[in-house]
Amino acid sequence: MEKLPQTQPTIDLELTTAVTTPDGKHLFAEGIIIRKISKFVINGKEDGLIPIPVFYDVNSSKVLLDSIPKEIRADYEDIGFTLNNA
Repeated sequence: MEKLPQTQPTIDLELTTAVTTPDGKHLFAEGIIIRKISKFVINGKEDGLIPIPVFYDVNSSKVLLDSIPKEIRADYEDIGFTLNNA
């Protein structure tokens, strides 16, 4: 059975809103937060590392908390900001 190529939905960018830093700037960079997972959870010989891609303000290095999964967001509140605060 031949796989068909997946297509991305067409999004009208005029229906989107700008995301800004607390200073009102528009430039973000992509970084990675690394989480450690116990060897007992993953049934391994050693603990593992999980990379989580996030966006951050290039000027202040504060992480856009809205780019972090909700389950772990509270762990990073002291180094981040949310869209509600922007």
